[in-house]
Amino acid sequence: MSEKLRIGITQGDSNGVGYEVIIKTLADIRLLEFCVPVVYGSTKVMSYYRKLLNADPVNYNSIPIAGEFNPKLANVVNCISDDLRVEPGKSTLEAAQEALRALQTAVDDLKRGRIDVLVTAPFNKQTIHGTGFSFPGHTEYLAQTFDGKDYIMLLISDVMRVGVITGHIPLSDVPKALSKECIVRKLRILNGTLQRDFGVHKPRIAVLGLNPHASDGGLLGREEDDIIIPAIMEAEKQGILAFGPYASDGFFGSAAFKRFDAVVAMYHDQGLAPFKAISFNTGVNYTAGLSVIRTSPAHGVGYDIVKDGTASPDSLRAALYAACDIWHHRKEYDRITANPLPKIDVEKL
Repeated sequence: MSEKLRIGITQGDSNGVGYEVIIKTLADIRLLEFCVPVVYGSTKVMSYYRKLLNADPVNYNSIPIAGEFNPKLANVVNCISDDLRVEPGKSTLEAAQEALRALQTAVDDLKRGRIDVLVTAPFNKQTIHGTGFSFPGHTEYLAQTFDGKDYIMLLISDVMRVGVITGHIPLSDVPKALSKECIVRKLRILNGTLQRDFGVHKPRIAVLGLNPHASDGGLLGREEDDIIIPAIMEAEKQGILAFGPYASDGFFGSAAFKRFDAVVAMYHDQGLAPFKAISFNTGVNYTAGLSVIRTSPAHGVGYDIVKDGTASPDSLRAALYAACDIWHHRKEYDRITANPLPKIDVEKL
């Protein structure tokens, strides 16, 4: 068995840019120096997109089911229907069904230890619900699959890391979903993942407010005074270096995020809008707090550009690199913390 990291890559929506960015990423054979890419999808669909986009050829090992991967090549597990009709740029139930099949196959292999980490290409969240998939997205599905009761969606790049307290829920539901306990729990998860998965010894975490101007001392809402500030104070008691709450517009506008190891937003777009404005092409979505490692590119299916050949592979490539880095950080952290020295009561000396 190869000592290189085995990275599972799901095809995502076969009518979107998933195959394009996968093909462009795998065309760089330097990847094979440190990992074994394993694509869950179809060699037939991959060949279709390579010809459609006149892309560089990719040498790969085609296998019907997961097994012994070729460590010197990219590998493709043919796990979707040969009869799949590819309709670039269109949202179809058939494509959603096969996207789910590829994801489930990869997750099963992750459970069995056949792959080490997982990178997921995007699918259409609206269409995939027609298959019976009852989760808002990959994050929630993986959290339930791997018993992740405590997790946080974390967007990462070379510039910043942004986590969200509430994820894929309607904006109208955000205020009632916030609580002191929830925020403290998410801060605890984030603090732990920064230490274990990113090698930050004493993380500094910025916490955003919910209301405009972080409520202006209660003039524009009570959530900051009643929920967020008490949560920050409790986190500090638990040894977490949390600061805020900050008004999000000024915080990002003044580049204050550069002084922190991570930022916590109260809701999805509050954190993801500035993140993607700054790091769209290289952003990575990481599901922090799980027993397994899963990353994904920060973009969507890209139906509008799927035939243009203009989709950038940078975000998927960054997701591959991030998964590898996190795996190595986690292994090293677990090694050095496996047998800690017992605490000494200095008063008894």
